[in-house]
Amino acid sequence: MEKGIAIIGLGLSAFTFSASAAISPTMETSLIAVCKAATKDNVIQFNRTLKQHRINKDLIFPKLVCNGQSFHDFALTHGANKVAKKIANYTTDVELNQAIAMNKLDDNYYSVTF
Repeated sequence: MEKGIAIIGLGLSAFTFSASAAISPTMETSLIAVCKAATKDNVIQFNRTLKQHRINKDLIFPKLVCNGQSFHDFALTHGANKVAKKIANYTTDVELNQAIAMNKLDDNYYSVTF
């Protein structure tokens, strides 16, 4: 009886964690602001945006996808070389680009479109 309750509890907790992994509207707005700030290639404005939205570079940049591109590639595509150079140390493009190419972005990535 106790094993059954434990198994049901584990099953429900797994469901709860997967449901909470979605991006909240506030977080989505913040990430869109970061993506838009990157397109201007103004490092000072980019830093202000990061500070204003309290973005943790180590957690966000390796997993951020803007309009279907890794954040680093997105910045380079929009001619934001200064911003791309600033965040280059935080990105792991190989893994993220493979996930994008295979269309397997899961809850571990932050994908925003604007």
